[in-house]
Amino acid sequence: MTYSIIARSSDTGEIGIAVASRFFACGAIVPHIGARSAVATQAFVNPLWGTEGLSRLEAGESAQDVLADFVARDGGQHIRQCHTLDSLGRFAAHTGDDCVEWCGHLTGETHSVAGNMLAGPEVVRAAFDAYADASDLPLPDRLLHAMRAGEAAGGDKRGRQAAGLKIHSGEAYAILDLRADDHPDPLAEIGRLLDVSRERYVHVTQAFATSANFSGCTDRGPIDAAISAEEERRKAAGIPSRSQATENKDA
Repeated sequence: MTYSIIARSSDTGEIGIAVASRFFACGAIVPHIGARSAVATQAFVNPLWGTEGLSRLEAGESAQDVLADFVARDGGQHIRQCHTLDSLGRFAAHTGDDCVEWCGHLTGETHSVAGNMLAGPEVVRAAFDAYADASDLPLPDRLLHAMRAGEAAGGDKRGRQAAGLKIHSGEAYAILDLRADDHPDPLAEIGRLLDVSRERYVHVTQAFATSANFSGCTDRGPIDAAISAEEERRKAAGIPSRSQATENKDA
């Protein structure tokens, strides 16, 4: 019912997961990311593959060992699908024998793609190759580019409903977490939200606290300057805001 991609940027160290499905709120249950590792649990979802898996990967266990343990312990492993990235950058994946066709996965050095209930193997291959061919893009755009390629190749054979995009940047919390839970074109909606995030939100995230700096940046000056510069850039380029935010007329 789902296809997803996990990737780590060799340039920034960011880790990201993108997912799309004809299933409500897939972005809430599939992606699990930490400071150094990631899990995407899907098909007949077992959420513990995500929560326990991420905890163990963050503690240093290998992706292959964690998945092998889950397969051995879970009586439903034949209907599960999961792919993982461990703290040393190694990928591993499991597609159960009874996942709904078409189902399968591809893992590489920098990214992995897995899907089930798809139009065919070309969906996973298209997403995998599109990510590999778009090294010039920032990680969020690169993941979205890959997912769009998978959709163009057929995507979820039942249709479209939801998508998610989640990015971590070396911390336990997400630096970006976008979801379209019930939408006729969820990947397009994620693209819109990503564009809106760059108007103000991404500049604010530069001030977030980190494990190395508990206070983060407490000076609003650089944030306001960056937001103003982005507003001017968009104005000069004739790029309108795509935000749906409203103004309080009584303010």
